[in-house]
Amino acid sequence: MSISRDCPICGTPSSNAKIFQKENIDESRISGFSYASRKEPEYMCHELVQCPACDLVYVSRPPAQEELASAYHVADYDSSEEAADAAQAYILAMDPVLKQIKRCDSVLEIGSGTGVLLDLLKARGFSELIGVEPSSAAISAAPDHRRGWLREGIFKEADFAPESFDLICCFMTMEHVQDPMATAQSAAKLLRPGGAFVTVTHDYRSFVNRAMGKRSPIIDIEHMQLFSQTSIRELMQRCGFGNISVKPFVNRYALSYWMRLAPMPSGLKRALKQATHAIGLDKTKIGLNVGNTLAAGYRLND
Repeated sequence: MSISRDCPICGTPSSNAKIFQKENIDESRISGFSYASRKEPEYMCHELVQCPACDLVYVSRPPAQEELASAYHVADYDSSEEAADAAQAYILAMDPVLKQIKRCDSVLEIGSGTGVLLDLLKARGFSELIGVEPSSAAISAAPDHRRGWLREGIFKEADFAPESFDLICCFMTMEHVQDPMATAQSAAKLLRPGGAFVTVTHDYRSFVNRAMGKRSPIIDIEHMQLFSQTSIRELMQRCGFGNISVKPFVNRYALSYWMRLAPMPSGLKRALKQATHAIGLDKTKIGLNVGNTLAAGYRLND
């Protein structure tokens, strides 16, 4: 573990922060899915503290960057169906952004998984499609026609030319990076004037996450920080983005996936899964607002 860090957005000293969740990690329960997307909740976490200035919740002593990169590289992947559902929700939520950006030629997705969102953006007119994804298993699960779009590894600004993208997406990934400010600042440099940086993050202040408390799926060993609408807006502002919008949206997933996330005993989950499968309801798509937030900011003309 590294030394205690100050708030990664506003720099408020960690000595001013208050405990949000105590550390709760059982090394014996860590598996190949612990750093995988859309997994069964484990309810394990590093110590989380809350910044009194910008409202960010963050891990006070995060693992080293090399340790995180290794964990994501070897993570398992088995969520293609849920990733496709998520991408459909994202493309609908970001439709106003796509209508507002000046050009729709080049897009970079940070944390692209199998590239399913890039497919949808290709259908919207984007011709240069690049996804950066640390999980080799996710890239291996991508269909052949997407493989050429995907680059395995951790996102690095130096890998791309300045002002080379019209759109940069970072969906359900900002919680996972060790330095969210650096990621957003890099996005600002890589965007052309008039381009947009769009994120999707969990809102820890949403009703559903406050109601579930420690049993919320966002309390997770993967998450180096948790955002509220206040803190994600603060990040966008500090990175110089303009015309910032921050809005919750609806996700649509199969009932079986919602049950996987629900904080209920494993035996009850299995019984409900079997029952809903037997009557054909497990694949029924249900739309819910579970606190996920889409934030967009634009690079203004210099």
